[in-house]
Amino acid sequence: MTEPDPLAAATAPLPPPADDAPRLRGRTIALVGLMGVGKTSVGKRLAAALGLPFRDADEEIERAAGRSISEIFADRGEAEFRAGERRVIARLLDEAPHVLATGGGAFAQAETRALLKTRAITVWLRADIAVLARRVARKDTRPLLSGKDPVAVLTQLAEARYPAYGEADLVIDTGETSHLATVELLISALRRRLDLQASPEDGE
Repeated sequence: MTEPDPLAAATAPLPPPADDAPRLRGRTIALVGLMGVGKTSVGKRLAAALGLPFRDADEEIERAAGRSISEIFADRGEAEFRAGERRVIARLLDEAPHVLATGGGAFAQAETRALLKTRAITVWLRADIAVLARRVARKDTRPLLSGKDPVAVLTQLAEARYPAYGEADLVIDTGETSHLATVELLISALRRRLDLQASPEDGE
C-alpha cells in the first residue's frame, strides 16, 4: 500500500457527520503521538465528523507567545516551552468539548499527561517510523529535527515517548491509510469505548 499523497490528503473532502455524533462529543478528544503522524489533519476531519470545534495546541502556544515553536525552543529552551505548553493545554481543557491535537512531546510530560487523562479522552495515533520519517522530511520547521537524520531522531523519540503514549485511552494504528480511513477507525473505537462503559459489568 502506498502512502497517501500529502496534497491530496490536505484537499480531500471532510467526512460526513457521524450518525451518532451527539453521544460521541461529550468530552474533549485529545490526539497524541509522534510528529508526522497526522494529529492535525486527522483532528480536523474528526472534529468535522463529530460537529466539534478543533484546536491545535502548537498553534495556540505560538499565538499566546507571539512567536514560533522553533523560536521558543531556541530562545527559552525546552523546559520553559513545556511549562508554557502545559498552561495552554490546561486553558484549552477549560473550554467546551473539542478535538485537540497536541504536540509530540506534550503527553510525555507527566503533569501534562495527567491533566489530559483526567479531563479528556486520549488517543494515541501510531505509525511506523519509516512512514513518519518520509512525512517529516518534507518540512524544515521542526526544531527537534534541525540538521539531523529523521529516522534516528524519531527512533530515539519513540523509545523515550512510547511508554507514555501507551497510557492513552485508545490506540489507533494509522499505517499508510488515508486520514479519512483513520477517522473512521477512531470513531469506531470511540463507539466501542462508550458501549463498554454503558454495559453492566460481568456478574451484575
